[in-house]
Amino acid sequence: MTTVTRFAPSPTGYIHVGNLRTALMNYLIARKSGGTFILRIDDTDQERSKQEYVDALKADMEWLGLTWDREERQSARLGRYEEAAQDLRDKGRLYEVFETPTELDLKRKKQLNMGKPPVYDRAALKLSEAEKAAFRAEGREGYWRFLLDQERIEWADGILGPISIDAASVSDPVLIKASGQVLYTFASSVDDADMGVTDIVRGADHVTNTATQIQIIRALGATPPNFAHHSLLSGPHGEELSKRLGALSLRDLRAGGIAPEALLSMMARLGSSQPVELKMSLDEIAEGFALSQFGAAPTKFDAEDLVPLTRHRNQQLPFAAVAAQIAELGIPAEQAEAFWKVASQNIDRLSDLKQWADLCLNGAAPVIEPEDAGFIAEALAMLPPQPWGPTTWADWTAQVKAATGRKGKGLFMPLRKALTGQAHGPDMAELLPLLHKIPAKG
Repeated sequence: MTTVTRFAPSPTGYIHVGNLRTALMNYLIARKSGGTFILRIDDTDQERSKQEYVDALKADMEWLGLTWDREERQSARLGRYEEAAQDLRDKGRLYEVFETPTELDLKRKKQLNMGKPPVYDRAALKLSEAEKAAFRAEGREGYWRFLLDQERIEWADGILGPISIDAASVSDPVLIKASGQVLYTFASSVDDADMGVTDIVRGADHVTNTATQIQIIRALGATPPNFAHHSLLSGPHGEELSKRLGALSLRDLRAGGIAPEALLSMMARLGSSQPVELKMSLDEIAEGFALSQFGAAPTKFDAEDLVPLTRHRNQQLPFAAVAAQIAELGIPAEQAEAFWKVASQNIDRLSDLKQWADLCLNGAAPVIEPEDAGFIAEALAMLPPQPWGPTTWADWTAQVKAATGRKGKGLFMPLRKALTGQAHGPDMAELLPLLHKIPAKG
């Protein structure tokens, strides 16, 4: 059987690192098996779903290289959901209910006071047609619940291991609202059945949904997929991350200069028994990916950990990958490759190239300690005229050493700070030939 996986975001906001974890795992399963990866837009909530979010999530996935084989939209399948709903009604598995939220809340409180689980009591199954008509006459609108078989629902979870849930401890899920809106639990089940989805990875907060969806898919006459539930992300200190995910959207991480390879490498290993290591391609990432390596414990995520991975990735980029960007910064073509060699080892993000370009082209405010002022003036007087080459720094500092008697840090650090305004940076022998202006000379 061909492996079919899916990523099914709701376009009600920008996708974040938690969404990416789900998308990537499903993508890698399909890629490793030569299967099909479906991008399914779960947009049945017409009030909150927006095309701008669809466009944004596609841009995010394309930036990461997570290409999809098919695209589906739930909003185009509303007629199919009604067919499936009627099929379940005919089978006696979908029944109309009329309780208000207030009435349901009172029932739950009563059950809890009696020491019983707050599970829907199925009172609507006893309603006569006359009683239903009376409710409608009152202005109540019926909505629809799925009648669960009250038995144990079991599956071998790809991450959590054997799972067993007693359906009698779960309320019959609402599948269709009074407004006619099809809810996630139902639409997703119909889609997974119709599209032949074989494997689904999603967050551990969906475990109860999975139990009910297994019964729904079986009631529709299909075979449930293989399910796996990954751990949820927490902050670096174990704090709840969900409220911060808006600040961790992929578009914001991209705008902040985080490299796609860094993000993919981290999300493919985070929460697994394998160390996070930078991989430069999705083929490399897929090669070492296995669901069996992941655990159930909450997984700590710190966006700052993406910075050293991004730095490592940038250090490995060939000149050709950044040539156009360096040209836009105004670096002369004959110096561009040498500039990249120097700058690449001294940046975190590619946007940091601008500061090194500014230094090379425009100079920087010199940092000269009062006690070094005379030494710097004497040294600069010995600096040969441009152009400077690969041996200029060594030749010049040797001459300055001989004339002043300075050596080691006392020689090199004041010169570096005077020329670059910084105490740290690239090898001066490589940087000096790239400097167009000497700050100390004005």
